[in-house]
Amino acid sequence: MSLLVVNASQVVTPTGKGPACGLAQGQVRIFSQAVVRCQGETIAFVGSRQEHDRLFPPATQELDAQGGCVIPGFVDPHTHLPFAGYREDEFDRRLAGETYAQIAASGGGIVKTVAATRQASEDELLRLTLLRLARQLLHGTTTTEAKSGYGLNTESELKQLRVLQRASQLQPVEIIPTAMPAHEVPPEWRHNPDGYVDLVLEEMYPAIAAAGLAQGVDVFCEKGVFSPEQTRRLLAPAKSYGWNIHLHADELFPLGGAQLAAELGALAASHLLHVSREGMRALAQAGVVAVVLPGVSFFLRDRYAPVRELIGAGVPVALATDCNPGSSHTESMTAIMQLACLGAGMSSEEALVAATLNAAAALGLAHRLGSLEVGKQADLVVLEAPNHKHLVYHFGVNLVRHVVKKGQVVVRDGVFAA
Repeated sequence: MSLLVVNASQVVTPTGKGPACGLAQGQVRIFSQAVVRCQGETIAFVGSRQEHDRLFPPATQELDAQGGCVIPGFVDPHTHLPFAGYREDEFDRRLAGETYAQIAASGGGIVKTVAATRQASEDELLRLTLLRLARQLLHGTTTTEAKSGYGLNTESELKQLRVLQRASQLQPVEIIPTAMPAHEVPPEWRHNPDGYVDLVLEEMYPAIAAAGLAQGVDVFCEKGVFSPEQTRRLLAPAKSYGWNIHLHADELFPLGGAQLAAELGALAASHLLHVSREGMRALAQAGVVAVVLPGVSFFLRDRYAPVRELIGAGVPVALATDCNPGSSHTESMTAIMQLACLGAGMSSEEALVAATLNAAAALGLAHRLGSLEVGKQADLVVLEAPNHKHLVYHFGVNLVRHVVKKGQVVVRDGVFAA
């Protein structure tokens, strides 16, 4: 099976098998009037039609880009997809002036979603998760990370991760599951947070690992949640389970989460609104990807992560939706790119690299995802736009026309392919 994408105005892609940082963060390769050949699940050629026809036989199938721009499929490296219940009432309270912390102190926030997720059946949670994955795909996301963390007990954490395993078999978006029972201290353990850490280490992690339900682990290292000392304990056994390390770091206070991520060999540190200069240097030296979540800043009307300083310090920056019901309720990576440029000062090229190659690197997948290069997985998006700059310039709309996943057309003319 071969697929040839034809009649593209441009093919725009980052290059490389690792994250781009510094000046390279803003560099993309642009092919004008090019074609892309997918051979099976792999990219076999990117270049002129004349050169393609000299080297290859006719493709089994052609996909007409109709003058649109072709880019890599988006990779969303930080989401909380398997949840039940919504918190639109809290959104209204924030509009009226209450803070996220005040709402959480009154019984809202993460614990409200935990209660709804615990009550939901596995099938209902699967239905909701599939709806979110479908929205991601229609907006050009071909690979997504998804965390547990709204269960906060063994049964419900396993339920969330089983939902992700089932969902991966029912639709095209590739799911990278992350265990996050250390997302919050549940109400029943508030009197003994260290006891909850023990429960995670002694019961939850072994059960998740035995079932083979996670590829990574994450911890919310924050004042009032898990301290750096508790976080170090919670992440210490990750490598023994074969899990990649992620970290919610320095979101509300500069606790040194970035330095801890570097020390522990994390793939990525997320949020980083209050990262220190020392933290930036540590991330850069360790090659940790900074996953920036501008949707959270926008949704909570908070400050943005210091993207320009991170890039200037040599830290590779990725973008993610942080799709969740409380602080960033969106599945659209294009919306996140727009906020990253208009709110955090990224260029359109930096944002594209952050949403593709660097996002793949944040999951340890840049060797096979995130760019349109020979030998990489054939995940691509055809835009209803002449170039990639329209992703930011033409804001508030979905410019995704076609989506290809592993060489198969999965979205055609803005709807799911038959």
